[in-house]
Amino acid sequence: MDPVEPETSQTIELLDRIRRGDRAAVNELLALHRQRLHRFITVRLDPELRGRVDASDVVQEAQIELTKRMDDFLARRPMPFHVWLCKTAYENLLRLRRRHLGAERRAVGRETALPDHSSVDLAQKILAGKAPGPGDQLVHQELARRVREALAQLDVTDQEVLLLRYFDGLDNKEVAQVLGLDTSAASKRYGRALLRLRKLLQEHGVSESDA
Repeated sequence: MDPVEPETSQTIELLDRIRRGDRAAVNELLALHRQRLHRFITVRLDPELRGRVDASDVVQEAQIELTKRMDDFLARRPMPFHVWLCKTAYENLLRLRRRHLGAERRAVGRETALPDHSSVDLAQKILAGKAPGPGDQLVHQELARRVREALAQLDVTDQEVLLLRYFDGLDNKEVAQVLGLDTSAASKRYGRALLRLRKLLQEHGVSESDA
């Protein structure tokens, strides 16, 4: 999984231009981070939502929200921009689920669209195993399927903690900022979710030799 890079000089420069009143820099900043935003949203779209909304439309809504709140963000700078990007996208997805699926959020069973290579990478890191060779395509696909099935059995917040840590590359403090938790609470949830997923993977027949 690709770690999130520290705030780049290009992002810092664009934020500074926006702060000085250069509105064209807003579009440049959003274009720079659009791929990351699209990936974040695509992975988290519920199966029920994928047939109703397109990821690109959700990305566009999130970008509109980012634009509206940009001045407030720059005035407060409560977190790095890439973390705020994740937080805004996450909150938009929560509203989207409530709008289309009802007010109740399911405790478990949310399937992710985590790519095969990222699923295998997740199993490898959690079980401290060795990844299958590049020629083992069927092994990759089966292992990825089992990882996604195990993830779907987690509480949605625990699932999100793991995705933010392993897929988006955030640390516990940044995870806490995205989810609105205390850093200590995010750290504890991460530890519990890690143990739970490791156990579920083993129950799904994924061992260290598989990973």
